[in-house]
Amino acid sequence: MRRFEYSASAAHGEPLDPSRDWSAEALVLAGLVKCTLASLEFFAERKNVTIHGGGTADGVVEKRDADGRYAFVEILCGLDVTLDPKLDGDELTALLGSAEWGCFIAASLTIKPRYEWRVNGEVVERSS
Repeated sequence: MRRFEYSASAAHGEPLDPSRDWSAEALVLAGLVKCTLASLEFFAERKNVTIHGGGTADGVVEKRDADGRYAFVEILCGLDVTLDPKLDGDELTALLGSAEWGCFIAASLTIKPRYEWRVNGEVVERSS
């Protein structure tokens, strides 16, 4: 089976590099990162928290067993953000969950992306 791997990075509040020859697949991944960051900002503002940071998304495209069409079958979205002020525990977990839930790019995919979060320099362990 043919397997295609893609990767894209994006930062919050910064445009994508227009000089890069973006593939459609990389644009979807960059869109996922930017959308998740925008969602995080939306929910963080409600708590008077500012965010900075960026992330990288990696995806695998293969033929799906269900319909024989090429599609993303795996996506990992790694985000590295700073929150000011810092949140901990259940409050942080809820904020990150809201950010994932609020991203319409992720909601539009037929597979659910896996997320890895680093917040204020620390890896945040969450159950999906």
